[in-house]
Amino acid sequence: MAAPSQPQKSTYDVIVIGAGIQGSFTAYHLAQHHQDTLLLEQFLLPHSRGSSHGQSRIIRSAYPQQYYSCMMPDCFRLWQQLEAETGTTLYRQTGLVVLGPPGEPELEACRRSLGVDEFLDAAALSRRFPGFRLQAGQVAVLDSTAGVLFADRALRAVQEVFRRRGGTLRDGEKVLSIQPGATVTVTTTAGVYKAPRLIITAGAWTGAFVEQLGLRLPLQPLRIDVCYWREKQPGSAGLGSVTPCFLTLGLSQAPHGIYGLPSIEYPGLMKVCHHHGSPTDPDKRDQVPSSAPRPDISVLSSFISSYLPGLETQPAVMETCLYTNTPDEDFILDRHPKFSNIVIGAGFSGHGFKLAPVVGKLLCELSLGEEPSYNMAHFAITRFPGVLGAAQ
Repeated sequence: MAAPSQPQKSTYDVIVIGAGIQGSFTAYHLAQHHQDTLLLEQFLLPHSRGSSHGQSRIIRSAYPQQYYSCMMPDCFRLWQQLEAETGTTLYRQTGLVVLGPPGEPELEACRRSLGVDEFLDAAALSRRFPGFRLQAGQVAVLDSTAGVLFADRALRAVQEVFRRRGGTLRDGEKVLSIQPGATVTVTTTAGVYKAPRLIITAGAWTGAFVEQLGLRLPLQPLRIDVCYWREKQPGSAGLGSVTPCFLTLGLSQAPHGIYGLPSIEYPGLMKVCHHHGSPTDPDKRDQVPSSAPRPDISVLSSFISSYLPGLETQPAVMETCLYTNTPDEDFILDRHPKFSNIVIGAGFSGHGFKLAPVVGKLLCELSLGEEPSYNMAHFAITRFPGVLGAAQ
């Protein structure tokens, strides 16, 4: 359903391009700062063309990188604040187990980020969560704070509060051009808008927008197979049971990592996905022939056979999603090197949804010229050499 009709005007304090979870939270924070904000979305809402659709995402405190783990208390607080503002449940605590070989550096870093002293071995994990079967010598870390975010519901909630605070959301408007300057001009299929500040959070389409502005960012859109696997014994992996979310780090059986969530979206089906995909053009991702090879499925089938014996080894439902990866899988959150009134949020690399409340806060702070709440060194555009082309 399209966003409710709102009065058409052409001048705003800030324009945000892209109404996925990152752009919507950015607009939410801007409106909280009393900025007259226009949020533009190329597709009619709701849609499943980007990276923010679907019913579930993992939220966790455990992170190998300290610069993400230090943001998570703030993220949990802001998600809870959004729940209170909308009277909507957005989070279900399930716990999460991180699986890997002993001594794996990222697994050790997760343990430290949680402040726990011990690992669970195969026997202890099986006693606690009978659905999991670790291989001999492998270990797990338990993040009891973790759980499931209800993604579609969360996106609607943050957009609702944005509108309630006076923000304007216009969907079904594709951006055709961006003209930089002291006042930025954005031309869409339905109008021309001007603002002194612009924020680009366009997901897999960001690379094309910033090329107009003389930037060549190393952003790779990936087409991800989102797979759901049937329980052999119905009810064994549902939210009514003790099945937690999980993710793998450093397992040879799980290149790039595998993650899973309990049965939520489809009763009796557990969501288990490879944290990887095939390079794609975001406008053509649905044109992949059904006969095209899907190597990720065989990786997942083999993993499930070994680690999740309570599931069938062929997916019952397959959907798709988009990741937009950077080479180091860290985000880009920065001002344009030439046009400081244009801010870019991109490259969330398949792990950005949970962090969106803080990402939105940081992009808002950058746009308003405020001191960012966190160290931004890991998110700088300049960490990639040669990104500035022939800037216009």
